[in-house]
This record gives sequence, C-alpha cells and structure tokens, in this order.
Amino acid sequence: MARIAFLFAGQGSQKPGMGKALYDSSTAAHDLFDKVEAVRPGTIHQCFEGTAEELKQTINTQPCVFTTDLACAYAVQERGIVPETVAGHSLGEIAADTFSGIFTLEEGVSFVMERARLMQQCSEEHPGAMRAVLKLNAQQVEELAREAGDEAWPVNYNSPQQTVVAGSAEACKKLDQLVKETGGRSLPLKVSGAFHSPYMSEATAGLKAYLKDHAPHSPKIETYANYTGESYDTDPEVIAHTVANQVSHPVKWTGELHAIRDAGIDTFIEVGPGHTLTGLVKRTLKDVATYNVETVEQLDQVVAALRGDE
Repeated sequence: MARIAFLFAGQGSQKPGMGKALYDSSTAAHDLFDKVEAVRPGTIHQCFEGTAEELKQTINTQPCVFTTDLACAYAVQERGIVPETVAGHSLGEIAADTFSGIFTLEEGVSFVMERARLMQQCSEEHPGAMRAVLKLNAQQVEELAREAGDEAWPVNYNSPQQTVVAGSAEACKKLDQLVKETGGRSLPLKVSGAFHSPYMSEATAGLKAYLKDHAPHSPKIETYANYTGESYDTDPEVIAHTVANQVSHPVKWTGELHAIRDAGIDTFIEVGPGHTLTGLVKRTLKDVATYNVETVEQLDQVVAALRGDE
C-alpha cells in the first residue's frame, strides 16, 4: 500500500482560472472555496477570473494559491486518498499547516492574509527580485551569490541542480552574467519581492507579534517545515517561531524531501496549480511515485492509480 505525502504548491504557480474545474465538480473543493470567500470576499473572483497581473500581486497571490491548494487537497481526500504526511513549498507550507490542523481554516486564511500584507509591504520598502539557477549545484550557486554582492542570497534549495537566489535587482543582474559564464541558466521568477531573504525580516517580526495573539496548534498529522527541513515540533511556541521565521530564511526543500522519504513515504501528490514540485521531487529522489492534482482529469488519474476501484 502506498504511503502518501501531499505537497502544497507555492507562490509563482498561480494562473488565471485556477481551481474552477474542481470547484464545479467536487463538493469538498466547492465548500472550501465558499468558506474562504466568507472570510476573504473576492477570492473566488480572483482565482477564477482574475488577470495574470492581478494574481501576481503578493497580497492576492498568497490567499488565492492557498485556497486553490487546499481545494485540490480536499478534492483528493474526498475520493478516499489520505496522506500520512504533508509539506508545502514557501507559501504552500501555510496551506499544509492548515490541512494538518496547525491552523483552523479561518485561522489559516487570516494568517495568510497577514503574511501576504507584511511581505507585500517589505517588497515595496525593499524592492528585490528572485532567480532560479539551473544546471549548477548548491555550492556553486552559493559561491556565485557571494560574487554577486552583499545583497544576493541563496534562499530556496529546491533540487540538486536548482537553487533560487533572492536579492536586489542589481545583484540579480550581476548573478545572471556570472551564472551564464559558469555554464548555468538563470531564470527570473514570477514574484514581487526577494522572499526568504533578509529583506523580509520585518515580515518575520510582524508575524511573531501576530502569532502571540493567534497561537497555532499541534499538527494532527506529520507536517514538515521549510525553516528546519524537518518535521514540525508539537509545541505551539516552537511552531510559531518556525512559521514566522520561514518568510525571511531559506527554504530547505531538498532536505525536506529526503527527510520525508527517509520516514518511509513513497508517493508524493502535488496539490495546487502547476507541477513545479512534482518536477523537483523527480530530480531529487529515486524510486518514488509522483502525481499532481489541479484538474478533474488529474484527480481521476490519481484515484485510478492509487485506489483502482473507481
């Protein structure tokens, strides 16, 4: 029997119309969207009819991807596929936290709105950019980031051959040239700030203050953290520290994937828009099964593969 992890997609995966097909076909997804809409009016319109430019704004991106992630996860669960473990990449971790019970749905929506507001504010006060560096290992990227200047930081360790760097626009342009000279590729990300870098330190401070009045809960299922690359602690104070620090520290995604695999998980289902995380799993782990669920057709394929009785 498959041992399953749900992986929740992060910022940058957003697209116009996301979630609409499952909203129309899955009772669980429909109910999830409606509940989020009650807390944050306009979410359904932005997901289903918003423009790419509107969805690129962090203050909209985060609640919309969060909602779509959870809708996909609940649609999968509705069909009888239940994970042992959950994890999410960057923003996706907040959806994973909500699925696992660290936040109730209402708490998760409110938290992601505050997180988006604070990160948008940091992005405006400290303009920056992000680059996905391909074909080079993490150590090479770390060395090139140092050459690019004091305001370039490796922030997402996504796979053995992909590390994301965040920093000032000037440093990222210098990095582009250094990467090219070294034989790698540098691709700009569809984000509005230098996330998971020191530019987000004020957001971390704001989230720490917020969580003092909105304490998280112990997870009901195993949940992994970007900040540590390991399973969450069960102490709410430690959880709050971990969640708040995530926005201004590197995402240890490669380490997370290995930790999840070492715990016995052999099947990874990406829930949410796109298939970025599925690709990262394939490039990081061997002998595991991967699926992604964004559409009704993909949901049916996963059910047929893992249950075989529908």
